[in-house]
Amino acid sequence: MLAAIGMLVTEEPIEYHPLFEAYNKDIGPAIRHLDEVRAVSPFFFEILVLIIGGLELNRALKGFVAPEGDFGFQELNEDYYPGDVGFDPLGLKPSDPEEFATLATKELQNGRLAMLGAAGMIAQELTNGEEIFVNLGIAQDRFDPSTLPVQF
Repeated sequence: MLAAIGMLVTEEPIEYHPLFEAYNKDIGPAIRHLDEVRAVSPFFFEILVLIIGGLELNRALKGFVAPEGDFGFQELNEDYYPGDVGFDPLGLKPSDPEEFATLATKELQNGRLAMLGAAGMIAQELTNGEEIFVNLGIAQDRFDPSTLPVQF
């Protein structure tokens, strides 16, 4: 869901980017921002993969039965609900299992809708290389592709 918002906020005319100095150079359409991440912090993606791998390992250890003795392939622990890893610092998780299942379904549906929205914006930018608001006529096209850190 953050991707759909991030696609809009980091481009002309708003151009707010929490990771880059967007005020002194135009890094272009949001589909090119990962090139800037690689240029600014070369090991960012390797560190990100390690963090995500650690979180996924934690989820697998909490959710799945240890492969000892007689067990079924991908058998879940009896007290585990898929996606519930016990992280709820604000105490927003409903105590009723049926209400939690309803909330989880709503979250999945909203996430899927946001992915479709982000995919549409990415497809539009890949089609002509222009930012979303430039195509809508709201912002001026002042992006120079030769300033990118990675050339294709």
